[in-house]
Amino acid sequence: MKLPKRVTIKEVGPRDGLQNEKEQVSTEDKIAWINSLSETGISYIEVSSFVHPKWIPQLADASEVLRGIKRHKGVTYAALVPNIKGLDRALEADVDEVSVFMSASEGHNMSNINKSITYY
Repeated sequence: MKLPKRVTIKEVGPRDGLQNEKEQVSTEDKIAWINSLSETGISYIEVSSFVHPKWIPQLADASEVLRGIKRHKGVTYAALVPNIKGLDRALEADVDEVSVFMSASEGHNMSNINKSITYY
């Protein structure tokens, strides 16, 4: 097996790890965590998701978190966006990169972004 010359580790904990928490983590604690991650030498951090707060209240402060972090040169600060409204919010918060997502299954797509997979 031939190994790649380079591997990129994408840290998604601040988004994926927090979106399922039952208790709210403070904006200040999120910022501190991301700032600590930025100092580890990792080059990519998925900071949050710009999903409607009704669907993922744990990430309702995505804009404040992105605006509050200390950015390190060489680190990409990314976010998930489900739609154009989320993209607009992410761009206003000065995100470096976005991941647009949708699911192949109807049920998963409806429960994640409240949209059908059927195009009308």
